[in-house]
Amino acid sequence: MENKILQKENALTLRKQGLSYSEILQKVPVAKSTLSNWLHSVGLSKHQKQRLTDKKLLSALRGAQSKKDKRIALTKKIHSEAISEIGRLSKRELWLIGAALYWAEGSKEKNNSVGTGVNFSNSDSHMIRLFVRWLLDICCIERERIHFEIYIHENNKHRLDEVRRHWALSTGFSADYFKQIYFKRNKIRTKRKNIGALYFGVLRVKVNASSTLNRRIAGWVRGICEN
Repeated sequence: MENKILQKENALTLRKQGLSYSEILQKVPVAKSTLSNWLHSVGLSKHQKQRLTDKKLLSALRGAQSKKDKRIALTKKIHSEAISEIGRLSKRELWLIGAALYWAEGSKEKNNSVGTGVNFSNSDSHMIRLFVRWLLDICCIERERIHFEIYIHENNKHRLDEVRRHWALSTGFSADYFKQIYFKRNKIRTKRKNIGALYFGVLRVKVNASSTLNRRIAGWVRGICEN
């Protein structure tokens, strides 16, 4: 009984010093319900309340960071395993992947727009890199027939050199190939997420005199569907 009295007195003293319940429990080993019953009437100063609030916030931030670190580590593990599952692509696999990409993102010939050439647009540099590789290695298109157009919001005019370098690195073509730039009017209030330093606009890949190739790609796509 005497021990309980001493524990309670110690707990009250610590609480008046502004310690949290968890900090007190480390020094006074009793049930949390018992501690709560002892301390419910103990008031804290504004400074002490602020300290506990800050402590809770820091604890929450540490917890959030821990979850983030675990998520990043898990994502890296999943990506690494998935990459190894793919392995090296065969020429046929690259051929089919490129045809499917064009099916999704390329310009198609329609009844009211016959003679449409090969035009492929995207903002994903990895997709653009693969498509250009597909044109060169699978379709055997000469580099001189490939042209590029950049479509970007006008508030990025000060970043044009950086944007050209980005697409040059992504495609393996020199920055001189990226002189054709079209600006889109920028809205002050926008819900767009692609407005930071990693925004490089949309790149359109065009192939000169390529209506025949476009029709051939359409045939490949039809072959995929039918087989």
